[in-house]
Amino acid sequence: MKNKQNNSMRTSAIQITLRVTLISLSAALLAFAAEGQIQQSPTGDPSWIPTGNLGTARAYHTATLLPNGKVLVAGGIDSSFRVLSSAELYDPATGIWTATGSLGTAHRNHTATLLPNGQVLVAGGVGSNGLSSRAELYDPATETWVATESLGTARYAHTATLLLNGKVLVAGGIDISRASLASAELYDPATGTWTATDGLATARAYHTATLLTSGEVLVAGGFNTFNLSSAELYDPASGTWTATGSMSVGRSEHTATLLPNGQVLAAGGARGGNHFAIRTELYDPASGTWILTHPLLNSDNRKFHTATLLPNGLVLVAGGRRGPALNTAGLYDPVTGMWAATASMGTARYAHTATLLPSGKVLVAGGVGSGLIPVSSAELYD
Repeated sequence: MKNKQNNSMRTSAIQITLRVTLISLSAALLAFAAEGQIQQSPTGDPSWIPTGNLGTARAYHTATLLPNGKVLVAGGIDSSFRVLSSAELYDPATGIWTATGSLGTAHRNHTATLLPNGQVLVAGGVGSNGLSSRAELYDPATETWVATESLGTARYAHTATLLLNGKVLVAGGIDISRASLASAELYDPATGTWTATDGLATARAYHTATLLTSGEVLVAGGFNTFNLSSAELYDPASGTWTATGSMSVGRSEHTATLLPNGQVLAAGGARGGNHFAIRTELYDPASGTWILTHPLLNSDNRKFHTATLLPNGLVLVAGGRRGPALNTAGLYDPVTGMWAATASMGTARYAHTATLLPSGKVLVAGGVGSGLIPVSSAELYD
C-alpha cells in the first residue's frame, strides 16, 4: 500500500514539474515573440483564401453585414477615381458578388449603419459633384435605395454610431470649406429625420467612435490642423459630450476596437507627415484613462487599415499603408497584451473593408492596391 502511495506521489510530482516547465516555456516563447524573434500566430496556421472578385474595383467604400448573412458593399471610388453610386452583394455560400440596386447619388468617405429594422443608412461623404449631405436607406427585401432626410451639415470623414436607443449619432468630419467639424446630429429611424445634438468640444475628422458597454460613445483622436490625442464621451441620456483621458500620442486614420472586457484598443494611425503612431493603447472606461500595451509587431505601423474582433477574442489588423500599401496582418491577444504575426494577404491594400462573417471568417474587399489604384480582389481570413 505504501509503495502505491509513494508511486502516486512521485507521479503527481512529475506532473506538477511538467506543468511548471510548460508554463515557463510558454512565458519564454511569449517574451521572444514580444521582441519580434518569433513571428507566428497563437491560433495555429491561419491563411487567406481568394474569393470572388468585386464586379467593380473600389476603395473608400463601406461594407455592411446584413441580417441574411450577405455583405452589402456601397459607393467608393473606382480604378479611374470616379465616385461610385453602385452597390454589390457578397454571398458567403457561393463566394460570388452580384449587383444590387444603386444609390440615388454617388458617395465616398461616407458611413453605412445597419439599423434595428434591417435597413442600412448611408450618410454624407463626397459625391460626384462635391461634398454631400445626402442620406439614403437600403432595403434588403427589395434591394433598393430610398432617400431619407438629408444631414443638417454636409460632411465626410465623419463617424456614425448606432446607439442603444436605436438612433444613429453622426459626429465630426470635414465640411465644404475643408475645415474639421465639431457638430453632431442624431438620426431617428422612426421619423426619418435628423436633429442637432450637443457638439464635440474639439472639432475633428478621421477619428474613431466606439459604442461602450455603458451605452456611451467614445470618440478618440482625429485631425484638426494637427493630429489629436484628446478623447470625449457622448452620453445619449443627456445628449452631451464630456472630456475623458487623452491618448499618449495624437493619431488619425487609426482603428478603435471594443474588446470583450469592455476596454477599447487603439492601433496605428498617422501622426503627421510621414510619421506613424508606434504606440498601441487601451482605454479603460472604469478609470477614464488610456494604458499603453505592446506596439504592433516589429513597429509595423500603418494607417487606413482595418481591425476586426474575431470570435476567439483576438483582434485582426490587416493591410493599410506606410508609404506603399501593405499586405501584412497581425493578431492582438487581449489576455497577454501581445501581438503576433499572422499570414499575409494575397494583395496589398488600404482604404479597404473587413467584415466578420457568421462563419467566423473575415471578408476583406477592395481598397487601394500597390499600384495606388483601387482593386477588385477580395479574400477570406480563415
